[in-house]
Amino acid sequence: MVEEVSSEVLEIRTTAYSHTEADHLKYGRKNAIGGRLKFGTVRSAAADWSRYPLGTKFKIIGKEDTLYVVDDYGRALVGKDVIDLYKPTQRQMRQWGVRHVEIEIVEWGSFEESLRVLKPRVRYASHVRRMVRQLQAKS
Repeated sequence: MVEEVSSEVLEIRTTAYSHTEADHLKYGRKNAIGGRLKFGTVRSAAADWSRYPLGTKFKIIGKEDTLYVVDDYGRALVGKDVIDLYKPTQRQMRQWGVRHVEIEIVEWGSFEESLRVLKPRVRYASHVRRMVRQLQAKS
């Protein structure tokens, strides 16, 4: 699979999530690759890895001082052109709500790395199986 390297601007629907939500409590502050969810000048984001692969870096137009990196995924995102932005509190999550924004892809992540991480997890969840099928179709 060939990864895109050039930057591009996309209009995208964004939502927000927090490690304090009931369906995220079992993971705590960990992202899908076992690291800590980020909230600083670099922030974590979750997406369907068959659309926005692991490691994809982007900025929201108008908030250029913040870089987001796709290091998480979520069941509700699979099959959708939505990116979920990590917020450390439910208050911040609710304040963000749902927003349509323009993002600049700074660097595309790796479909191969996404597949490598997801393949061992296919037996655990149907949304993971769906992402793996989509990723395999790209190769």
